Amino acid sequence: MRARRTGVVLGLAAVTLGAAACGSGGSGGKVRLSLVAYSTPQAAYEAIIKEYQKTSEGKKVVFSKSFGASGEQSRAVASGKKADIVGFSLESDMTRLVDKGLVDAKWNSGPQKGMVTDSVVVLATRKGNPKNIKTWDDLTKPGVQVITPNPFTSGGAQWNILAGYGAKANKGTDKAAGTAYLHALFKNVPVQDSSARKSLQTFAGGKGDVMLSYENEAIFAKQNNQPLDYTVPDSTILIENPVAVTKKSEHPAEAEAFLKFLHGKKAQEVFVKNGYRPVVDGVPGAEDFPKPAGLFTIADLGGWPKVKKEFFDPKGSVMADVEKGIGVSVEG
Repeated sequence: MRARRTGVVLGLAAVTLGAAACGSGGSGGKVRLSLVAYSTPQAAYEAIIKEYQKTSEGKKVVFSKSFGASGEQSRAVASGKKADIVGFSLESDMTRLVDKGLVDAKWNSGPQKGMVTDSVVVLATRKGNPKNIKTWDDLTKPGVQVITPNPFTSGGAQWNILAGYGAKANKGTDKAAGTAYLHALFKNVPVQDSSARKSLQTFAGGKGDVMLSYENEAIFAKQNNQPLDYTVPDSTILIENPVAVTKKSEHPAEAEAFLKFLHGKKAQEVFVKNGYRPVVDGVPGAEDFPKPAGLFTIADLGGWPKVKKEFFDPKGSVMADVEKGIGVSVEG
């Protein structure tokens, strides 16, 4: 690939989805930013980008976009996939890039601590909830099929697991009860897709009685006329989703400007319309989200470094044992 200017060459090299049409001759002076993100907020990001491109700063920016399972996306960037902005399902996927020197260690020092959206884990059921599934205990009953992704590829799956564990372990104070619950739960999981969005497709295709899901994913499905209902459990975990600019961005000023826009009220309102809870105050629609009495956070379970080792280390952890017990691979 040839180009007249080194900056354009580097910009084109960052394209994650083939886009030769925007080469140096046809770029018109625009800057190309590459967004690499987890799968569920794709519709929100598409809408936000359109809003951003209406602004004076955004009209000179075009985007390459890549969406997939959070862990897979993080590992791809760590292995050389080009990215200017990265958005993941969970903080540990960002930490991987910090450890690789690809994201600044101070990425989470701002007012929102690096988070761009919040959500909670919910129980999504068939329309009318024919099996009357309302609690975590209902998921382990005989004959109930539960859909959730593979936690060794999907960040959404890890949130799902920690929500159920924390609820049954009294926020981690009764580890034996929480671990026993996970073993019982996964005996009712017939298939584990690689991402939350793929699990939604599986559920929409007719498999399963209940799906562990982000609240926003359940709202997205209802908005797109999927015949489902969902319940916010009395005890569930607050999902916090990080975003950052990479240190290898060839257009750091433009990437930082987009990051700032993501935390502004316009973008946050788009996130709310797509079912996400905002991370800034005063966003219309935020008041409509239910407030679970037993809401807890990852900090209540010891924080991501502790949780990743204890639950999601493929070489030996709670979920490695659970998966091996049902014959599922733990190679993420």
